[in-house]
Amino acid sequence: MAHPFFPVVVMFFFAGVVVVSLLCIAQGIGPKKTNPAKEDPFESGNPPRGDARVRFSVKFYLVAMLFLIFDLEVVFLYPWAILFRRLGVFGLVEMGIFLAILVVGFVYVWKKGALEWD
Repeated sequence: MAHPFFPVVVMFFFAGVVVVSLLCIAQGIGPKKTNPAKEDPFESGNPPRGDARVRFSVKFYLVAMLFLIFDLEVVFLYPWAILFRRLGVFGLVEMGIFLAILVVGFVYVWKKGALEWD
């Protein structure tokens, strides 16, 4: 009798064979000539200008991190909305507490001036 994971192992084996064979085919029939125009970085058709190591303001990273934090927290609203009727009043109170904590955090960040672009 075969192991229960045998079909999964076979699938991974065939996926690996397909990946390796496609890479070999691309290496074999792909273009081999290089020139300076092909080795330039492509920036939407615009020639590159300036230094690539330009410093960004800390505000940029701060706003990006805050966006990620609040965006990920709001994702928890979707499962709650789907199960709203089943959770009843308990779920409503719990989500109210959750949203109150989010609003307090947002007001704190706002009052600290973390969302200001100067």
